[in-house]
Amino acid sequence: MAVLLGSVIGAIKAAGLLLTGKLAILPILIAALAYYNYDLMDPENHPQVTKNLRRSYDFIIIGGGSAGSVLVNRLTENPKWNVLLIEAGGHETEITDVPILSLYLHKSKIDWKYRTQPQWSACQAMVDQRCCWTRGKVLGGSSVLNTMLYIRGNRRDFDQWESFGNPGWGYEDVLPYFKKSEDQRNPYLARDTRYHSTGGYLTVQESPFNTPLGVAFLQAGEEMGYDIVDVNGAQQTGFALWQYTMRRGTRCSTAKAFIRPIRLRPNFHLSLWTHVTKVLIDPNTKQAYGVEFIRNGRKETIYAKKEVILSAGAINSPQLLMLSGIGDANHLREVGINPIVHLPGVGQNLQDHIAVGGLAFLIDYPISIVMNRLVNINSALRYAITEDGPLTSSVGLEAVAFISTKYANQTDDWPDIEFMLTASSTNSDGGTQVKTAHGLSDDFYNQVFREINNRDVFGVFPMMLRPKSRGYIKLRSKNPLEHPLMYHNYLTHPDDVNVLREGVKAAIALGETATMRRFGARFHSKPLPNCKHLPLYTDEYWNCVIRQYTMTIYHMSCTAKMGPSTDPMAVVDPELHVYGVKGLRVIDASIMPTITNGNINAPVIMIAEKGADMIKAEWSTRWKRSINASYV
Repeated sequence: MAVLLGSVIGAIKAAGLLLTGKLAILPILIAALAYYNYDLMDPENHPQVTKNLRRSYDFIIIGGGSAGSVLVNRLTENPKWNVLLIEAGGHETEITDVPILSLYLHKSKIDWKYRTQPQWSACQAMVDQRCCWTRGKVLGGSSVLNTMLYIRGNRRDFDQWESFGNPGWGYEDVLPYFKKSEDQRNPYLARDTRYHSTGGYLTVQESPFNTPLGVAFLQAGEEMGYDIVDVNGAQQTGFALWQYTMRRGTRCSTAKAFIRPIRLRPNFHLSLWTHVTKVLIDPNTKQAYGVEFIRNGRKETIYAKKEVILSAGAINSPQLLMLSGIGDANHLREVGINPIVHLPGVGQNLQDHIAVGGLAFLIDYPISIVMNRLVNINSALRYAITEDGPLTSSVGLEAVAFISTKYANQTDDWPDIEFMLTASSTNSDGGTQVKTAHGLSDDFYNQVFREINNRDVFGVFPMMLRPKSRGYIKLRSKNPLEHPLMYHNYLTHPDDVNVLREGVKAAIALGETATMRRFGARFHSKPLPNCKHLPLYTDEYWNCVIRQYTMTIYHMSCTAKMGPSTDPMAVVDPELHVYGVKGLRVIDASIMPTITNGNINAPVIMIAEKGADMIKAEWSTRWKRSINASYV
């Protein structure tokens, strides 16, 4: 065991996850046991990095996240195509497999560690009033750091996309692509073949572990008049236990789901720790013909015979478009880049889901996720042997609810608030990692939460689903190694303030139900420091509160929107080609015209599944035309 612990400590240091304080030993114990049982939990090996890259490939995919992982799997199904996947980070680790440790991955070496520019409208409780935007810098992307929540969105989201002038993107068109990926392990859901399927690459299941609060949340929802539903089925409005991208109690990232099974395909090449600096585009023909990147400290160039595909995410994809001369021409000239194609929508239309953090309810029973009580050698042994127990908890997330405020159509199944219901809250780790991951200032945390450190609580995080505020991304400079400038613009539209405020009121009401009162639930009503001057619980007070602990749910999207050619802000067409450039597509969360009604990892995987089929269909048609032409 001593040798094992030594090896794991080295792995933790390499991942940048070694902690200080009372909880320092916990990740070591967890990782040690996970490492010991690793072959049982995850029999697939990591794919090997290609040492000697070819001079050219049929397809070059930039970004090995949720979209890129799917694309490389599907495109290499054609043995005649050779495909290179380029990822800026490295492999996921045994530590990333452990669901309860997801927040400990934030600000580690597998995180891009983005922070937004300071803005008055939100994140006022954060250090320097800057929101922390965690993004995965690792094979599997943000699916390696996220809380594994599998939510497809609402039928109306996709029908709306189609109504914007994007044929083929309606709900009935995209549903088969959700099902194509899915391996649903919940029998009561899997039998509903209209909405679910089994046998896909992506494992979806409920967590093996729930506290008594999980079922209580559902009962509280029924008390409030809501149905218990399958939120990925016929009706979204209602309460449910979460569906997770989880396999046998461990994380099922897109790297694990889609890349590891194809690691031996000879037409699949992989380059990790490789930072792409630009897409090469001929300024005369407007043809994308390759990529420039830094690998092992050297600048290199690889050529694409068919297409370059940007799947770098809603921050990096628009950044790379701009670095490559595609974007608003005036902005590009400002930073010293010669414009090749003027597309003013690049980096604009930024959308994200935000929630109000810290709505904690104290309870009288020792049943919640308190890190220093539940994460110990016994739970680690249980996890290693049975793939069960509190370590399979996704940071205490137990149930989800979709509700409509007075600002939504109550008769329509298109809710405007999502409740993330947790058997934990900001205080549940004693002010160590949650505070750091969310970027809260020490002063704010100490004034609001220190007195309830490690107390039993449950949390309700009301998340606004369809924001009207729009942010944007700009280049800081033409240096590709510099982070871009990110402006969230949260809560700058008054309708967003109104909806989120009503979501907070509904969250307080849930805590007041008879069901939750049986646990002795009472709201932790400590007035927030910057809101003490306002009468408690008035609209003015809640308006102030939501601008303090404004919590991103890390759903940055829509920065290279899909739209018809008549839309001046569209960046890609409905086939995901970049307007004005041949041989270049964007396939990731960037292309969403509007954000979906829920957590976005599942929709991103769907977009990649559909995008891969579009690529196959187009090149099959081209091949048939060339064959026919040869006989003319």
